[in-house]
Amino acid sequence: KNSGKAQCWGLSGNGGQCDDMDFLGVTDVYSTASAFMALDKNSGKAQCWGSSGSGGKCDDMDFLGVTDVYSTWYAFMSLDKNSGKAQCWGLSGNGGQCDDMDFLGVTDVYSTASAFMALDKNSGK
Repeated sequence: KNSGKAQCWGLSGNGGQCDDMDFLGVTDVYSTASAFMALDKNSGKAQCWGSSGSGGKCDDMDFLGVTDVYSTWYAFMSLDKNSGKAQCWGLSGNGGQCDDMDFLGVTDVYSTASAFMALDKNSGK
């Protein structure tokens, strides 16, 4: 059960191949339409695979402190609700770009196939 191994199948370019990956310590797995993200919330390390245009590439990203991860069909968003720090990656026009946005106070995030919505229920914004 705790071997750190997984089985993936289907189209390899869309996440169907994970034979050489180590999943030991993974606490959560997320997906877009054609990519996966395996996250170890304790260490802040993640692995992404599948289509890079749909979020399958997250090398050199730090996920320490991430409390939540969301996805559209083509992008991921990681959020630390305590600090308001967020990272988005994947297709920029489909939610994969959020560099200039302020997420401090965000209570909820929703998504469609191609967009995110972040809501602060306390302020109504």
